[in-house]
Amino acid sequence: MPPPTEPDPYRIWVAEVMLVQTQVDTVIPYYHRFLDRFPDARALAASHLDEVLKLWEGLGYYARARNLHKAAGLIVRQHGGALPSDEAALRELPGIGPYVAAAIASIAFGHSVLAVDGNVRRVLSRLHDLAQPTPALVRKVGAPLAAQRAGDVNQALMDLGSGLCTPRSPRCEVCPLEGLCLARSRGTVDARPGGRPRRGRPHHDIAAGVIWHDGKVLIAKRRPEGLLGGLWEFPGGKAEPGESLEAAVVREVAEELGVEVEPVERIVAVPHAYSHFEITLHAFACRYLGGAPRALGCEEFAWVEPDDLDRYAFPAANKRVLERIRERL
Repeated sequence: MPPPTEPDPYRIWVAEVMLVQTQVDTVIPYYHRFLDRFPDARALAASHLDEVLKLWEGLGYYARARNLHKAAGLIVRQHGGALPSDEAALRELPGIGPYVAAAIASIAFGHSVLAVDGNVRRVLSRLHDLAQPTPALVRKVGAPLAAQRAGDVNQALMDLGSGLCTPRSPRCEVCPLEGLCLARSRGTVDARPGGRPRRGRPHHDIAAGVIWHDGKVLIAKRRPEGLLGGLWEFPGGKAEPGESLEAAVVREVAEELGVEVEPVERIVAVPHAYSHFEITLHAFACRYLGGAPRALGCEEFAWVEPDDLDRYAFPAANKRVLERIRERL
């Protein structure tokens, strides 16, 4: 697919959403696969959410994918298939917050607006030596920079923050703004931007069942709202204080699907970190004892042939479980 000769608002939107809390090198292959399959908002709106989530699989923060899909439908119905150019109208679309709206408005449509993400906040707080870089203050000191060619300015600040003006060990000696940087001249680079110390993330033990019956595996689809919404998983949940992992599997599967199982052995324990907490996913091979599955605590369920599991979008932690299943087969 050849690159467009003019900035494509749709492509910029997809790129900026993918780049939220995600490194560029990680995003690049996902971005190209996504555009190959969904070259415009109409193609995205016409797709099924399961297909979107499957393409997004492994990129994390799946609410971004759900919101892209939902917003594409609104763009087609309310805006004729083209993203609106107005920043306020952009912010009315699901998943488009202040930063993404400003990035699209400036890069795609040339509006004089500063797009403030973590990189831009860090660059400007060091450039002006801001001890308390509130969003309003950052926008105020950055407004003159965005008065002309805001799209280029925003991209330059983002690149500077990600490549040179990094949170730790910034490369000040090769920064083009070194001579203008107040934090550099005052020796406060490491203290900018100021902020609250990060708290330790809580940890949860998650017990999940790999439930076999007649050569098939039982999987459940998470409800669309909330963390990992719309993804498939091996049914289970968080172990309660004082509860064994085996007992947690039995209880969670009964609550989620209304079936009775017997854990046979733990096949893998997978540590995984989310933005605000950490888990260890303990997967148990389970014997199916009885009960007709019902979607009690999930969106839907399916008995799946092992060879067909790759057709479903799973959270990253479940990948190790899938690998162990393949090894055993």
